[in-house]
Order: sequence, then structure tokens, then C-alpha cells
Amino acid sequence: MLLGRGGERAVVERLLAGARDGRSGVLVVRGEAGIGKTALLDGVLAEAGDDMRVLRGTGIEFESALPYAGLHLLLRSVLDRADALPAAQADALRTALGTGAGAPAGGDRFLVGLAVLTLLAELAEERPLFCLVDDAQWLDQASAEALVFAARRLHAERIALVFCARDPHTPEFRPAGLDELRLRRLDGATAADLLALYAADLGQHERQDVLREAEGNPLALLELTTARREGHGSPYGGPRGRIEQSFATRIAALPEPTGTLLLVAAAADEGDAGTVFEAAGRLGAGLADLAPAEQHGLVRLDGARLVFRHPLIRSAAYRSVPAARRLAAHRALAESSEGHRAAWHLAAAATAPDEEVAAALERGGEQVRARGGHAALAGVYERAAELSPDPAERGRRLGAAAQAALHAGQLDRACALAATARVAPGGARADSRLASIVAEIADERGDLARAHTLLLEAAPPVAAEDPEGAGRMLFLAVGSAWVGGDPRGVARATEAAAVAGVPNLAEIRALARLSSPEAGVRTDALRFLRDASARPAGELGDLREALRSACWPGFLGDHRAACERAAAVERECRAQGAIGVLPRALLEVCQAQLRLGRHRDALAGGTEGLRIAADTGKARTAAQLAGTLAGLAAVRGDEAWFRELADTAGAVDLPDVRHRMASAGILLDLGLGRHEAAADRAAAAPAGAACTCCGRDADEVEAALRAGRPDAARAAWERLRELSRQLERPGIRAVEVRCEALLTEDAEELFRRALALHGEGDTDRFEEARTALLYGEWLRRVRRPVDSRGPLRAAGESFTRLGATPWARRAAGELRAAGEGRSEQPAAGSDLDRLTPQELQVVRLAATGLTNRDIGAQLFLSPRTVGYHLYNAYPKLGVTSRMELTRLDLAV
Repeated sequence: MLLGRGGERAVVERLLAGARDGRSGVLVVRGEAGIGKTALLDGVLAEAGDDMRVLRGTGIEFESALPYAGLHLLLRSVLDRADALPAAQADALRTALGTGAGAPAGGDRFLVGLAVLTLLAELAEERPLFCLVDDAQWLDQASAEALVFAARRLHAERIALVFCARDPHTPEFRPAGLDELRLRRLDGATAADLLALYAADLGQHERQDVLREAEGNPLALLELTTARREGHGSPYGGPRGRIEQSFATRIAALPEPTGTLLLVAAAADEGDAGTVFEAAGRLGAGLADLAPAEQHGLVRLDGARLVFRHPLIRSAAYRSVPAARRLAAHRALAESSEGHRAAWHLAAAATAPDEEVAAALERGGEQVRARGGHAALAGVYERAAELSPDPAERGRRLGAAAQAALHAGQLDRACALAATARVAPGGARADSRLASIVAEIADERGDLARAHTLLLEAAPPVAAEDPEGAGRMLFLAVGSAWVGGDPRGVARATEAAAVAGVPNLAEIRALARLSSPEAGVRTDALRFLRDASARPAGELGDLREALRSACWPGFLGDHRAACERAAAVERECRAQGAIGVLPRALLEVCQAQLRLGRHRDALAGGTEGLRIAADTGKARTAAQLAGTLAGLAAVRGDEAWFRELADTAGAVDLPDVRHRMASAGILLDLGLGRHEAAADRAAAAPAGAACTCCGRDADEVEAALRAGRPDAARAAWERLRELSRQLERPGIRAVEVRCEALLTEDAEELFRRALALHGEGDTDRFEEARTALLYGEWLRRVRRPVDSRGPLRAAGESFTRLGATPWARRAAGELRAAGEGRSEQPAAGSDLDRLTPQELQVVRLAATGLTNRDIGAQLFLSPRTVGYHLYNAYPKLGVTSRMELTRLDLAV
């Protein structure tokens, strides 16, 4: 029985009860060392019965540099079930855990997280599953990312996942968005009750001393009592220091060979008993010396592993001995290990630069790379650099460490490593690579000016040696200057590309000309883009390059082609499990769908992209998705959602994102009838980086006219007219003609022409409905109410289907003013509008015949969560089976 933990115990019991009832839950239990985190969970489990499967793992301090070490400990008993996973997930998991030879998981580390999610869900299909990860603060980064990724996607799988983390502690385990339970020290009365149960043999004065020294920490109460019984003095320091000192004192009292065996076990990075006993044998200790440590409850043999009863015992066994003995233990372990583990122990034993050890460590790093542990790989290269006598080799290895840290999402660490590496001699190519790393970090953080400068300086020195690489850097330099509003930077990068003669010069010039305010220059660029867009999309081998090509049609206003190309990249991302690239693909698809009037699809894909971007640390992409979805919130008149998206978008200060949010804000105010506010916002808003979006100019025309600012309205229309002339797209031309009608007294012919143009090519249903609304309003103003009803009715029906509530309300008001009766109100929205974005995605895939597992693999959900969404969607759609879904119209 645990004293003083009734409330905390109830929280954990509710979590397990939820898993039994079909609901998944995640909890992070926090508290200082010895506070009783593990004891709390052990106590709950002891009375939980046998109806739950239990998986237990732990983070180990000396394994925190090894990729997926913690995940291997958690899943080692169920790895045979990996065969049941989709092939790409099974390969990724086996490669990450070193149990199979597949494609390197490092290409997309989040695919491993999806494999973990699917595996846990498969296990929970048989019976509820409880997963406990102790000492999560020492999880290697790769394991932590995979487990947190899975945790955030748990929903209806019958899984209870609990992380125990020491707090305060460095490094921290503090994943956002997970429920927490903090264990605090026992109050005086409860601590006294616990001590009375455990230390009845101690005198009252001794018990008071223990209570004072333990400060309410349960483990300190127990260990300090044991120290008193064994005649050891009171250690100094806080509870954690006193506990560790107590353990160190007890270890020092053991026979020397037993202490040596404990030291080797503490230094070992995986606790494999065979390796530990072999290494200890080289130092004069063996299996027979284990008994005294077992008798004192310090360590136990658990199958093929030596397990310390508490992490502080491991820490005491390692830190309480002289440095010379620790180095000897690492040398013995190096001789008893293979591959990267042997190299790591050699490095731990080194006290001076040694090229042989550095090279061995680097070779071992290739095994780490194949398993996808970028954070661990950064540590390998950094330590190899420290051991490198040659400055050039040191610089090269620091550069490799910086690249690995960047892939791991450790931006501060990558920046520091790159800065250190640039001091070392390495040649032009190495300098350029380091500059590219720092530029990518700056770009992700929104510091576009710094990114541009670094790329512009780094490219020319390597143009002769690596023209393709230089061309890529200069293309990115033009892009960062354009999005950052720096026309001079665009010109400098373009000139540098011309001087260097890079192979993609035409592409760079086209991008530069798109940013020009001169119409003729932009027209030349658009001509190049038409030729580039007319070429077949080609293979999708490099997904990032394919996405760049998918953007070109959008610059031409050909949003259908842009949507199709970006959707092809999206499908390939899902097929490969490339979740690191998927958010960017979903951004491009969402933008195109919104401009095509496919609002329901844009909501589903954009919401998914925003969630994944947040999970995978894509701050810039998350902000851009938020800015794009803000346009949809504006159409719907949803101010609460708009504010929420504005908070997300505001996390990254980018001109591009500010432009998106400003444009959405103008549309929001316009839709809600706040015409002065919309006109004010338009006048104050920054100019946009993109030159091929007509929506903002059209909104400004209408807002300015309604606010009594005709000059501003005409200026916006003239910008729109010039864009329409350049792009020659029917949809953009329709909006331009509509705006001209608003500026003209005799407008009927213009409105009719605009509606006809909407019927050609790609149709933006929202813009078409706005044209019909404005036409109907004009007809009613010129006293033709009967004629106005047709366009007003059509507009209202379209707005209702699109969920554009304020616009539908406006159309309905105009219809009433035109004399239309109540029976002729706009039709109700589709049943699909009742679905959540994720339910819509699941339903559409299910209608194609995909299984729950197939759908889960595509949407990065567990199969059971897919089933949960289908269960909720069926009654909303009035169906009871997958077969009935195939007969529904699930189009936009």
C-alpha cells in the first residue's frame, strides 16, 4: 500500500479503466528521483489483474547516445509481431532496432513512430495494453520522438501509455500536448507514518533525524534508514545527493571484485550480461562476484540483462570510483564488444586525440546512420572530431555532426557545431556545405535575410567544382530574398548565378522575374514557366525537387495542374511513409484546393498537414498552413478559429505568412460586413510575396467601395487587371470583370460576362457564388427584384454547400428583400459537412475499398482509430457499411 498517494493512484487507475473501455490515454508522471513514480505504477499494476498486456521499458543514462536503445528495451518481447505491419513500416522498425536489413530509417524517422503506433495497436486488438516507459528523461532522442509521435495519435486503441520522468532534470523530457501528473514530496505526517512501518527498530531520535534529512522523499526515507541500520553516517546534500551517497557507501563496503562488476555493468551501454561478465573477467571479476550485490538489493539478473534496482545505484557505481578505474572499464568493454559499441567505448577511454580511435568511431557511426539515429550520429561525429589530431579532419567531422544535428531537428546544436567547424580548414566545398546548413536553420526560423546572405556567399566558390550544388543554393537565395521582400538580394543572387554559369540559370532567372514589379519582366518569366509546366512531371524520386516543380503551375494561376502535381507528391509521400515531406506537400495541395473552391478537401488536408507539421517540428510550414487555413476560416466567418490560426501563424515572423494572414483578415471583415475595418486592413497590409493570387485585390475593391474609397478600389482593380492580362486564366479574368462591374454604372453586361467566364476552365465555386451575389444585389438596386432572385438563390445555395455562413446569410437577406418567400430559402448543406476533416478523409479512402490498415498507413493513424472514425461517420451519412459508402457521392 502506498501512503499519501490516493489521488495520484486514482488518476492512473482511470487511465487503465479507459483502456479497458476502448479509450486510449497518455500520461507523463513527473517528480524528483526517489519520489515514488515507479512504485506508484507498480502498486496499480499489482492489483490490476491479468486482463492487460504490459510492456515495460526504461531510459538508461549511458544508452542515451544510442539510437532507438530505449525503444528496443520496450518492444524486445514483441518484435516477432513486426511481420504483421505494412511492409514499409516493418522495414523501418527492423532497421531502426538493428534486427533486419532494410532501407535506412534515417530518411524519415517519423515512419518508425508510425510503425510503433501500428504495432501497439495490433497488440491492443487482443487485449488492453499498458506501456510503461521509466526514466524517460534518459531516452535517446530517436526513441523519444517515435514514442511521442505514437502517443499523440492514440485515440481508440485500448492503450494506456505512461512516461515517468525525473523533474527537474537535464536533459528534460517535456513533450507538448500530453497530460501530466506531478508527484510531490510526502507531508510530515505521511512521511512519519511510512517511517513507522519501515523503521520501527530505530529510536525516536534517529527517526526524527531521518525524517529531517529525507525531506519527504520516500526513497530517501528507506535508504537513509538502511544506512543507519548498517552503521553508516548521514550523507550530506539534498535528498537526491543523500540517496546516491548512501548507495555509494554501500557499494564501497562490498568486496572489490563485486564493486568492479557493478562498475562494468554501469559503464555498459546495454546491460547485456554476457558482455558485462566478459569485460569484468578482463578486470578480475566474474559471475560469482554478483551474489553480494544481489543480497544487498542493488542489482539483479533479469534474463540476459543485468538490471540495477534504481538508476541512482548505477550512477553511484560509476561516479564514485576514480577516473582511472572508469577508463579501464571502458577499455575492457571495448575489447568485449563489436561495431559502433566497441568504438564508442574506445572513445570513452581515450584521454588525448587519437586518429585510429576517431576513425573507428566514425566507421561505427555508419551503423548509427543506417538505424536513423541522427541525434546519436551527431554525438558520434562530434566525439570523433574531439579525438582528431588533424585540424582538417576535425572540421570535416564537425561539419558532419552539424548536418546530423540539423536532420535531428536540433537547430541550436547544429548552428553551434557548424560555427565551430567553419573555424577549421576544410576547403571551399566544406565551407559551402556548412554555410548551407546554417542557412537552412535560418530559413526554418524565419531569418530570411541571413539565409540569403549565407547562400549567396557560399555558392560561387564551389560553382566550378559542384555546379549543381551551387545552382541549388542560388535558387534558394533568390527565393529567400523574394519572400523576404529584398529585391536587391534577388538581383544579386541572379547575377551571381549568371557569372557562375550554373545549369539551372533559366529557372533562377524565371523566379527572379516573377518578383519584379515590372509587368514586362514578369511576362517573360511567365512565358518560361508555361514551357516548364508543359513538360511532363517525370519521376518522383526526389520528393522535395518534385514539390518545387509542382509549384510552377500555381504561379501561372493553373491551380488544377498545381493541385494534381502536388497531390501526386502527396500520394508518394504516403506510399513511402515520408512524413517529413508530407506537410509541405499538403500545404501545396491545400493552397490549390482553396483557390479551386474545394473547401472541404482543403480543410481535411490542411488540418492534417498542420497537425503533422507541429509534430515533426516544421515551424515554418505549420505557420504557412495556418495562414492558408485562415482564408478558409474567413470564408466561414469563424473568428475563434481565425484567432487560433493567427496564434500559430504568428510563431514564425515571415512576410509570406503575414501576407496570408492579412489577406484572410480582409476577407473575414468583408464577409462579416465590417467594410471600414476591411478597407483599413487592406490599406495597412504588407504587399504579398506571391504575384499570382487575385483574391486579395478583389476583396480590396469591394471593401474600399463599400467604405466609400473609390480611388483605393480602382487602384486595386488596376493591379488585378494587369495580373489577369499576364496570366490569361478564365477564373482570374472573371474576378477582374466582376470588379470592373462594381466600378461601373451600366454593369449588367460585365456581370454576365464574368459569370460566363466562371463557367470556363477551372471554377472557383466561392468566387463564382460571389459574382452571382453581387450581380443579384445590383439587379435589386436597379429595381429588378424578380430578375435578382435567380442569381441570389444560386449564390445562397453555393455558399451553404461551402459552409460560407456569413455569405449565405447575406444572400438570404437579399432574397427576402427581393420578395422571395420562406419556402425558397437556400438548400441545406451536404451530409459531408457534418463530418470532421479526418472523418471525411477516412470515409473517402474506405469508399475506394482500402482496409482500415491501409487507410491508417496513409493517414498516419492506427487501424482502430480509423475504425472509430468510420463508426462515427456512418450515422452522419445515413449508412451502415462500407458497401453503402461506394454508392454515395463523396466528391467536393
